[in-house]
Amino acid sequence: MSSAQSAAPSERAAAARAPLDPLQDRLFPVFLDLRGRPVLVVGGGAVARRKVEALHEAGAAVRVGAPALCPELEALAASGNIVALPGGFESTWLDGVWLVVAATDDAEVNRRVAAEAEARRIWVNVVDDAPLCAFQVPARIDRGPLQIAISSGGGAPMLARHLRERLESELDPSLGDLARLLVRRRREIRAVLPDMGARRRFFDALLRGEVPAQLRRGDHDGAEAALGAMLARIGPAGAETPVGRVALVGAGPGDGGLLTLRGLRLLNEADVILHDRLVSADVLALARRDAERIEVAKESGHHHVPQEGIHALMLEHARQGKTVVRLKGGDGFVFGRGGEELEFLRAHDIPYEVVPGITAALACAAYAGVPLTHRDHAQAVQLLTAHQKGEDDTLDWAALAAPGQTLAFYMGVAGLDRVRARLLAHGRAPSTPFALIENGARPEQRVVIGTLNDLAETAAAHAVRSPALLLVGETAALAERLHWYGAPPLTAADADTWQDGHGQARLPATPAAPAEAPDRIAVAA
Repeated sequence: MSSAQSAAPSERAAAARAPLDPLQDRLFPVFLDLRGRPVLVVGGGAVARRKVEALHEAGAAVRVGAPALCPELEALAASGNIVALPGGFESTWLDGVWLVVAATDDAEVNRRVAAEAEARRIWVNVVDDAPLCAFQVPARIDRGPLQIAISSGGGAPMLARHLRERLESELDPSLGDLARLLVRRRREIRAVLPDMGARRRFFDALLRGEVPAQLRRGDHDGAEAALGAMLARIGPAGAETPVGRVALVGAGPGDGGLLTLRGLRLLNEADVILHDRLVSADVLALARRDAERIEVAKESGHHHVPQEGIHALMLEHARQGKTVVRLKGGDGFVFGRGGEELEFLRAHDIPYEVVPGITAALACAAYAGVPLTHRDHAQAVQLLTAHQKGEDDTLDWAALAAPGQTLAFYMGVAGLDRVRARLLAHGRAPSTPFALIENGARPEQRVVIGTLNDLAETAAAHAVRSPALLLVGETAALAERLHWYGAPPLTAADADTWQDGHGQARLPATPAAPAEAPDRIAVAA
């Protein structure tokens, strides 16, 4: 008698199935309703506990068979949440169950459970043994009624887990609230919109509109009201008066990896993107491919689109029912006129939300290795704009000249002489370190360091151009030994200069200066 003939019927049934080949075979995805249905878990350790908890959460009537249970399972058994089956595995444990999970540390026991279940046509999963599994437990993302399952067919579980972790960070937790809201209002929506096509268009507008935005803000009542208002606007033909929204999104310093997750989500929802000149191509590449991109460049003396024009564009597209992202370099609330734009939207009853970005002072300092505060050097930091002239200069220079603080000047390239003169005149030491960071947090970043007394000359010797951020204070000197991104900082000694007859540093005749004039000021909040 052959070994196959001598095997028990249950073992022959299991052996008759070819092992699953994840490269060739495809699993059928399914979500099971296990409420009140008996499910068996064989094993009493930590792995079994995780399976039991998930099954119990799904409403299954869980039985757990094992010689001994871990404390957590003992507590569940004592409270009546599970039924404990003491001792070694017995075939009778399978009586009446719909599903079984083998989670012991004994491979022989797991194989026996799988064979007995297969013979009874009971779906079985053996933890960490894909060939014995009739079904796989996927990596799962849970947002209330919304669940996303990821499976590699058991062939690459770590990849499935990795993808789950990525999606966990990218899917807003408010999606669970959105799913619950739509479940509650489903019958009402179907009654108002019996036509499938009209209903699809409605959901497309809803999911890109104010309802999800309200939930992201934690305003559940507002979301309910917004959904009700959408349904009320639907006419006899299923048409709805469009109502758009605007999101003010800080794009950060330019590195696409520094964009916030919420900013990324909104870029993928946007119909129209109004972006500043300094928003990098890396960030724009993350946006929805079919979104309309409109550059509203702003530079000192070169306002491609004036602020009033930006207001008009936001209003125009929002009133067409579109999702508009106002994408601003850095953070829209730090020298970025974000407040003015929200005031305009509020005055015209356009729904809006704000997503902060990493402002230039934080990004540039970090990428240059300059801590803005340091207990040995600076106990305060001030964010300032150097773009002030004449009577517009309202800064308290006497206070700014005090030691023990770091000064971060935005838009400072054209005003270096004035900044130096004001600080020196009010008592700041000529030896105070500075760091001038050009194109901070971008591949082309340059850092120029020196002392306050030589600020303008050192910057000129290296032809520093905007966008650039000026840091003044003792912490700026730390760039020399703490830098980590790009090339090491440059000093006056590194510049290829010569002295004229008056001792003035001069740039060599070549190479030619870039087309952009050095005194242009670019807004990079």
